[in-house]
Amino acid sequence: MPQTTLHLSHPAPSNPNLWGLIPCAGNGSRSGATGPKQYQPIAGKAMVLHTLAAFAGVERLAGTLVVVSAGDDFFDALPVQVEACGGATRALSVANGLDALLQRGAALSDWVLVHDAARCLITPTQINSLIDACVDDVIGGLLALPLPDTLKAAKDGRVAATLERSDKWLAQTPQMFRLGELKSALLAAGDAVTDESSAMEFMGQRPLLVEGSAQNFKVTYPPDFALAESVLLSRA
Repeated sequence: MPQTTLHLSHPAPSNPNLWGLIPCAGNGSRSGATGPKQYQPIAGKAMVLHTLAAFAGVERLAGTLVVVSAGDDFFDALPVQVEACGGATRALSVANGLDALLQRGAALSDWVLVHDAARCLITPTQINSLIDACVDDVIGGLLALPLPDTLKAAKDGRVAATLERSDKWLAQTPQMFRLGELKSALLAAGDAVTDESSAMEFMGQRPLLVEGSAQNFKVTYPPDFALAESVLLSRA
């Protein structure tokens, strides 16, 4: 089960805590689902509960906070730490979630791992690999996947160019940064950024790329549900 307690502590910069933050306020308009996609059942339970189970398996996390929209009662009967501070964009939801963590006792020097609720195939091993790679890094980083396919640029529905792929990566989550630095970056970059790395890049930082897994995809379109369920059932 997800962590049930957010520790009220103010660690020194030399001994920072690690927190999970799951923005869960989206409506999943591209998924074709009736209602928010993160609550659609996959392999016997709501998608987001698979996500939270993976974070619960990482003992180094001091706690995990889920950010939902106002009026969202999905977690009311579950032992999950929730804050109803979701914004109109992902960036706003994350920024509000960071403020909520600070109010609950997190420190600006702590690490925060932000993860998409709809990346329900993440595993504790993958989360730990990101922590291992980033915990001593000056900036932090993200799980990502080297682009495996030939990349095309398009114009009017036709190929305009073939692009070099050797230096291209597909960004994934979690993305791990210092809470205070990420808060400042999101404030400076504005709410148009689609991931936390983009905000840090806006500040001139170069986050670390940590190789993830092709299975850590974001459930976005209708066929993704069946694929995610197949993977989860194969693990069981």
